[in-house]
Parts: sequence; C-alpha cells; structure tokens
Amino acid sequence: MTYGSATDLPAQRLPERVAVLHLWRTWPIYRRMTATRFAPSPNGPLHIGHAYAAIIAHDRALADQGEFLLRIEDIDGARSRAEWADEFREDLAWLGLTWREVPAQSTRIGHYRDALDVLMTMGLVYPCRCTRARIARAAIRMGPDGPVYPSTCRGASVPAGPDVVWRLDMEQAIALTGELTWHDERRGAQVARPGLFGDVVLWRKDAPASYHLAATLDDAADGVSVVTRGADLFAASHVHRLLQALLGLPEPLWHHHPVLVEADGRKLAKRRGADAIAERRRAGQDGRAVADELRAAHFDTGISLSEYVNGLP
Repeated sequence: MTYGSATDLPAQRLPERVAVLHLWRTWPIYRRMTATRFAPSPNGPLHIGHAYAAIIAHDRALADQGEFLLRIEDIDGARSRAEWADEFREDLAWLGLTWREVPAQSTRIGHYRDALDVLMTMGLVYPCRCTRARIARAAIRMGPDGPVYPSTCRGASVPAGPDVVWRLDMEQAIALTGELTWHDERRGAQVARPGLFGDVVLWRKDAPASYHLAATLDDAADGVSVVTRGADLFAASHVHRLLQALLGLPEPLWHHHPVLVEADGRKLAKRRGADAIAERRRAGQDGRAVADELRAAHFDTGISLSEYVNGLP
C-alpha cells in the first residue's frame, strides 16, 4: 500500500499491514476509559524520580476512574533483566499503586517490524551506516537528542543489512502529513515540530525498534489515552505525533510533568547512583507515606522539581 499525498492517509483506520496487529483492540473510543501507563526499562533499579512519574500516571488515571497500566520496556539487549522487572512490581506495590500489566516490548518485535515495513512501502525510511563520530563531525545544528543527522545517506545507495540503522525521511514524512497539532494537558495546544530532530532512527542495530517507534506503537496497542511522562521528553512528542499520523494510529492527550533534578539541575539517573526505591523498601520505610510525600512535593535535600532539563522545554 502506497500513499501519494497527505489526503491519502487513512482516516480513523490503520494501514493494512498494521491493522492485522489489532492495535485498536483496547482503544478507549470503544472502552470509554481513561488509560495511562508507566513504562520503565529493566536495566537498573527504580529511583525516586521513577516513583514520582508512576504516581503522576497512576493518579491521573484514577482522577477519571480510569486504568493505570504497567509496561516493561525490555528491548535494551543484555542490559534488560527480568529480575529488575520483578523489583519494579514490588516497588510499585510498596508505594500503594495498583495496575494492570500489558505485554512487554520483547513480545512485540514483530509488530514493530510490520510498522517499519509499512513505512518502507511508503518510501519514508532509508538505511544508514554513519557512525556517531561521523554525525558529530558533519552536523550543522543541535537538536533535542544532540547533533542532528545531516541526512548523509538519504538518497545514497546504502545496501541493507544487519549493520545498518533505518532512518525516517523527515522531509518527505512532513510533506506527506502536512501540519499536525497535539495537545498537552499542562501546556495546551502544540504545533508538531518533528523537524527539530532531523531524520530520526526508527530501527537500531543494537536493539530492534527505537524508542520513538516502539513507544508510539505500544501506546496505541495498549489503549493509552493520556501519555504521561517527564518534561524532558516533551520534544519527543513531536515525532510521536508524526508517526501516529503516518501509521493511522489514534491521537492521545499528553501530560508532561516536571521531573526531579539534583542540585546541579541534572535529572535523577540510575547511572549516577540515584537512591533506589528498593533500598527504602528493604529498610522498612512506609511506602504509602513515601508516595504521599512525593505527591506533596516534599523531597530529600538537594532534590527539586524542574520543567526544564538540559535546557530543553
């Protein structure tokens, strides 16, 4: 199936290849239910910043008598470990949260590949072998994710193979969809600006789908009607809105909340040794009391909320 212009894009249905994935089987237009999700990666312990994000999503769903979902994003190669996912479940229960777990990303690789094939059929993706070092040298501007890829391999004869990534031809994709908008519950109406990212990677060498493709497809498949996540991912929603339009996926609301940052303004991170929730749980702290403190924005010394992370709105 090939689409020649934006007017050929599917309205209220999925492209044929994606429709077989039953991505709309739980979409709230049928369920009439608000659904949010918390989607951690099992590559290390949850910290207090994760707990805050989970509570925001949980309470947003409950405000509408909706459903809070847990999705394990476990396609990060050898770094993804099942024992971390088990810890996550114990941590969330300790905080007093209740949820319904949806399929983990590792069960959906075929779905991601089918979606990539649709975009291939539409002529919107191309293979690339450029290294990060080469991109950094050639980039002429910075984007939300760092140096913007200068489209070196677009239009080039790059043989497909396991050593390539697949990039979205951003220029063609935007031309096909035309101007798009989306709505954030805290910041109001937004005009989508996916071009900020350049030709983003949709299929990686070291893991199957990129965050952009996998998260967009997962949210549609899981019937997520309000995407809650940190302000540091605000810009990513521009790309996700574009992918929704290209693949005929339903458009949710977004809710980008402040994130917890350290005294130097950097976001709390596992790799920098942020305190694990599990340590507090094993020390006998009251998880529900911890959750209530987070709801009240009472944090440990040196930790605060920020709407801006690394200079990004």
